[in-house]
Amino acid sequence: MKRIFLLLFAFFALPTFSFAQVTKPQKNKKTTAKVVDSVKWRAEHYIVNRDSAYADPRLGLKKLQGGNKRFIEGKSIKPRQNYETIKKLENGQAPFAIIVGCSDSRVPNEMIFDQGLGDLFIIRTAGQVSAAASYGSMEFAVLKLKTKLIVVLGHTECGAVAAAVERPENVPGHIVTLINDIKPAAVKSSHMHGDPVNNAVRQNVIDQVNSLRDLDPILHKKYVDGEILIVGAVYDIHTGKVEFLPETLVNLPKAKK
Repeated sequence: MKRIFLLLFAFFALPTFSFAQVTKPQKNKKTTAKVVDSVKWRAEHYIVNRDSAYADPRLGLKKLQGGNKRFIEGKSIKPRQNYETIKKLENGQAPFAIIVGCSDSRVPNEMIFDQGLGDLFIIRTAGQVSAAASYGSMEFAVLKLKTKLIVVLGHTECGAVAAAVERPENVPGHIVTLINDIKPAAVKSSHMHGDPVNNAVRQNVIDQVNSLRDLDPILHKKYVDGEILIVGAVYDIHTGKVEFLPETLVNLPKAKK
């Protein structure tokens, strides 16, 4: 009886054991799906790695472009806008871009580029007119914070530019300094077709980009050596779209290896 029992046990157990030996482990379908979804989500939201954007200004430019696409498409993810990020930044900052922009309240830089705490080093004046303090701020960010991308950001229907186009008399206080700084761009663009203010806005940005590229002793050398990029853009207050001006994206210096 005992032998019969052992034979029956061997008969039924052996196939099960053999099957267990040859069956290959199945991949975790949920994990694979998550990876696929993550890649798809990053592509759909134009995500550029934060550290890569800091190290390479060309990727920094793509990160800003992607952030603005999210903003105008209603896909803003509002990254790094929490208490955890505040704590991470307690000991220092490493912004991947310097934005030299207008003070206009309709152009909130972190929102239109969908960035967060510690991402952008922002310098704002009416008409993004730069003077000694602004230059020093940029140089500080480039030398101390190692930021490699500078974006001069104008916007359509800028009041400061409109004043330079209209050239009113008896301008009070220090407002005249803004008008005088922007006036050359207004004169250059006066022959162009289209809206005179918006034409001057674009020309003003281009002139400011060229001025920063030539600014000694720090920015000019860094730019020529390919260590930093300086480009220009215009924000449309009607659509929320940022156009990076083609005139400032050509003949860029080769990236320093």
